[in-house]
Amino acid sequence: MYYFYPVATAKSSARRRPKGDKRERTRAALLEAARGLIRERGYERTTLEQVAKRAGMTTGAIYGNFKNRDELFIALGQAYWAPIRPKIKPNATLAEAMRAIARATLASVEERAPAAVGRLTGLAYTLKHPELRSRVHEITKSSYEIGAEWLRTFEPRQLPMSPDRLVRVLHALIEGLVMQRILTPELCPDEVFYEAFAALARDDARLDDDRCGG
Repeated sequence: MYYFYPVATAKSSARRRPKGDKRERTRAALLEAARGLIRERGYERTTLEQVAKRAGMTTGAIYGNFKNRDELFIALGQAYWAPIRPKIKPNATLAEAMRAIARATLASVEERAPAAVGRLTGLAYTLKHPELRSRVHEITKSSYEIGAEWLRTFEPRQLPMSPDRLVRVLHALIEGLVMQRILTPELCPDEVFYEAFAALARDDARLDDDRCGG
């Protein structure tokens, strides 16, 4: 799934629909209805027709937004377990970018905590359904391609590994730290976040020495 968008490089943010857009309001109402039904009945027993009825809409409204249950469930994950959006200034070093990602990951914990059980339940459901799992694979792969492209904007010597590998490490780190902080907050203080991401960036001073032949 998509897991982070550097704000400085996100081209789509300025093109978002206005908050009052009717389609967005309809979609939000359907997602909220689906969320409530899944909490009550579970993923297996939640249908698109039930979601439409709970939202006070027609089946046409829900099929106009989601072609099937898998697309609805994916949209739920993207809405309630949204990608982090680190604020990374133009021409930032990798070390600065990693600190920004650490900061944004920490900030996401409070927002994601209420959705943690639903997140885990959704992952368990996905593991049992090959078609949904395949769709998640496609979306995650696309996210990795976007992330790797962004990482290639840094000087290669700053990267501890290839962009294609680093983007996967970042994904695992973000997801793992957030869930561990929610589960055992006392064992996962802020310093762990900052030090974990800092470990992925080469020391700027050492890099300067390398450039000077030191």
